[in-house]
Amino acid sequence: MKTAQALSAAILALAATAAQAQENPAGDPHYLADRGSGISMSQFGTFVEPGDRVIYLFYEYTRTPEFEYHPSELGSIGGQDFLGRLTENEGLLYFAYGVSERLAVEVEGALYAKTTFEKAPDDPSDLPPRFSESGLGDVEGQLRWRWHPESEDHAELYSYLEVVLPLQKDKLLIGTQHWEGALGLGVLRGHSWGTIGGRIAAAWDGEDSRLELGEYAFEYLKRLSPRWRLVAALEGESEEVSLIGEAQWTLSEHALLKLNCGFGLSPQSPDIAPEVGLMIRF
Repeated sequence: MKTAQALSAAILALAATAAQAQENPAGDPHYLADRGSGISMSQFGTFVEPGDRVIYLFYEYTRTPEFEYHPSELGSIGGQDFLGRLTENEGLLYFAYGVSERLAVEVEGALYAKTTFEKAPDDPSDLPPRFSESGLGDVEGQLRWRWHPESEDHAELYSYLEVVLPLQKDKLLIGTQHWEGALGLGVLRGHSWGTIGGRIAAAWDGEDSRLELGEYAFEYLKRLSPRWRLVAALEGESEEVSLIGEAQWTLSEHALLKLNCGFGLSPQSPDIAPEVGLMIRF
């Protein structure tokens, strides 16, 4: 009888170990089961090990039905605020490289962007009712620095420095016309029920030459199986606040499909912003 009980206990323990290995195939500590030991990058649920090269090709659509503007920002005369409509279509390229266990770099650019603006019905300015711009969109780079990795006793702490290049000085709707930058701080902590994180940044606006509160976010990441992970995030900047959900499907050792959609929670936010892309790691 005791032998049978011992055998049953051993079988249950072996099954539990096998299930845990299936959920965490890399064999990382339990607090890293959702993400591994890489440095956290700006793309949701993306972590880079030393020597990793990551390329992400993706398309993003953004619709903002209450886009706040004043005519002087768009080449007309008038400082009164109006609510127009903005629709954006972008094809983007992202590249990241793990320099060491503490340092990683990334570059992201909208290789093609098309933005269409629709004037507010009560706007008396000489802006056309509807116009579009297309071409190169925002191009930015980041340095990501990990102060210390997560352990049993403390969370992971990291910083990032972001620079946005002023490559579209003659455009009004797309790209960036002045130097912009941000310095941020983030934290990550893994649990059996998922990994939580938060980040906040101070932003520099080159047009107004002022320092202000930049982007902030609260994020949740959970590995459901060796092939599937889910991300949920609450992200905001200035008066824009959005809820974002993402599903990540591992196609192979080197390829990942990302399906993402953001939903605006404030009047000035885009009401919907779906994204789809393929991430390749080598």
